[in-house]
Amino acid sequence: MLVTKPHPSLALPSVSLPNPNLNAGRATPFASSRPRGLRVSASSSLAPARPAPASQPKAAALNRVGILSEALPFIQRFKGKTVVVKYGGAAMKSPELQASVIRDLVLLSCVGLRLVLVHGGGPEINSVLERVGVKPQFRNGLRVTDAATMEVVEMVLAGKVNKHLVSLVCLAGATAVGLCGKDARLLTARPSPDAAELGFVGEVARVDPSVLHPIIASGHIPVIATVAADEAGQAYNINADTAAGEIAAAIGAEKLLLITDVSGILADRDDPGSLVKEIDIAGVRRMVAEGKVGGGMIPKVECCVRALAQGVRTASIIDGRVPHSLLLEILTDEGTGTMITG
Repeated sequence: MLVTKPHPSLALPSVSLPNPNLNAGRATPFASSRPRGLRVSASSSLAPARPAPASQPKAAALNRVGILSEALPFIQRFKGKTVVVKYGGAAMKSPELQASVIRDLVLLSCVGLRLVLVHGGGPEINSVLERVGVKPQFRNGLRVTDAATMEVVEMVLAGKVNKHLVSLVCLAGATAVGLCGKDARLLTARPSPDAAELGFVGEVARVDPSVLHPIIASGHIPVIATVAADEAGQAYNINADTAAGEIAAAIGAEKLLLITDVSGILADRDDPGSLVKEIDIAGVRRMVAEGKVGGGMIPKVECCVRALAQGVRTASIIDGRVPHSLLLEILTDEGTGTMITG
């Protein structure tokens, strides 16, 4: 099945939340609380603000409580369920978008979702590589990683980016635990079949999620950098989309979300308006075979298909450039990208 929809604008759409029984939930932002206290009258004297008559509630307040009320069925559907979120792309470049994504993640945690955040850091890695005079190279959407690049990748992902995201989660009011694939052998790597071309780019040989269970059960959010080691201790750069899919399958996640800098799967790669709203595994495989899916989208759809085949209920590729795209995907029907079903 393949359904297309127009490419969403970067402004947050107005949405309704009518049906919590669809395969994916979808969101809208919550407006800030009303200012209280004193107001200045036309004569510049200070007087206590008078409440509006009970019979005339403000439209903004009604809209706000209406959104909260309509979100309830979606919150109930996902409460206690595990959702793995892969965070990367343009949403990591802008401090404003970064803060917005983290606040939305914390909001979902506060209403009972059990969240795992798996992150990339491509823009930050590229920036550091360029500063040391190394030009980033990619093949089929995967970073070519020689020994010097691997050293930078581990330093940036497991160090700077990971701890920055942990700090943002804590500042937003939740608690996070920073990990990488090496910790407690969470991820064991093996060389990619294309190691001769890609260097120290690895695949996930094994996931041991035992370190994640007590963290999640305690209400913390694991924040995972996708650097892992093989059996001999050699470090490898693991594609964050691939790692997120394997982790989602290993912990029995309800949903896998890939936040990236593309709108989703396009029926026509040259037409941004041909966004595919929903597609099943057979449809994705057909698009790959026909060459409609290529480049960096290939590892994204492949990890989604693998996760679904291993028991994850739904997987979505969403546009991190759209404000509150995470909430839109979980708490509304409309969504903001492509949902893949089993």
